[in-house]
Order: sequence, then C-alpha cells, then structure tokens
Amino acid sequence: MAARRTYGMNAGILARLTRSLRLLGARTAASARQGRATAAALVVATVVTTALSGWLCVQVYEQRAEAQRHQEILAAARQSALNFTSLDYRHYAQDSENVLKGATGDFKEQFSGQTTELTKLVAANKSISQGQVLEAGITRSDERTARVLVVADSKVTNTAAPGGQARTYRLQLDLVLEHGRWLTSDVEFVG
Repeated sequence: MAARRTYGMNAGILARLTRSLRLLGARTAASARQGRATAAALVVATVVTTALSGWLCVQVYEQRAEAQRHQEILAAARQSALNFTSLDYRHYAQDSENVLKGATGDFKEQFSGQTTELTKLVAANKSISQGQVLEAGITRSDERTARVLVVADSKVTNTAAPGGQARTYRLQLDLVLEHGRWLTSDVEFVG
C-alpha cells in the first residue's frame, strides 16, 4: 500500500506540474504575441515620426529659401529704383551704366538706346536727381520672375529749378533671375 500511495502522490504532483507548465506555456505564448505587437507598434511609430520629421524639415527649408529669395528680389528692386531715380549730369555715363548693370531684356535695350540722347539732355539742363526708396513690396513672385511695386522720392535740381523740386515716383518693376542675379526687365510708372 505504501507503494500505491507514493505512486498516487506522484501522479497528483505530476498532474499539478503539468497544469502549471501548460498555464506557463499559454502565458509565454501570449507574452510573445504581445511583445511582437508592441515591437510592430514601435516600428510603425518610428517610421511615422521619421517621415513627419523629414516633411517638416523640407517645409522649413522651403520657407527659408522663399524668404531668402524675397530678400534678394527686394534688394535688387530697391537698387534698380535707386539707380533709376539717382542721376547726375557730372557723371551721367557712370549713372546710366549702373542702371544698365541691373537691367535686362526690353528695358535694357530701351534705356541703352536712349542713353546718348539722355546724356545730352541731362548735361544741357545740368540735371541732378537724388533718389531715395521709401517702400517696396512684392506683388507676385516665383523661382524665376517677380513683380515689385516701389515708392521713391527724389529731389531734382536743374537749370529750370535751381532750388530743387521734390518728386515722388510709383514704379512697377518686373524682374527676372538670370545667371543667379535678379535683373529688371521692365519699369512702368503707375498711379
């Protein structure tokens, strides 16, 4: 009888041990599935975060590039308007050359074609115009072209107005990007 009891006890222990191992195996399998799901979620979160970070970096880069382009456009338009409104008969050849350096296309051709006549007229009247750009704003722009409105004042002295005469100009300048420089392709007097 003693042998049976031992066998009976061993069978009970063995049954409990088997049950415990089954429960442990079920928990381990569930933990493994949960671990794989967590790892997959982390991978997805990492991919989404990386993609979002890349997109934001591109947006910031594009905004900075656009701001830089706008600064370059405004600087070129201001300089062109200043050159156009600042002329002196004593060094008109240099002044007109400054206008032509910032010009291109039809505007350059027209201004260049009138330089000889303007030189005579400016010299005969002893004209001096001292320009000052008051304000400039971009009305439209893209990577290659821009339109800028400029308000400029100048004090003009000549033989007819030796004391000087104040003039205000409202100019519309069209600019194009050529060889890395913004150049004025058209100038119109507006309103």
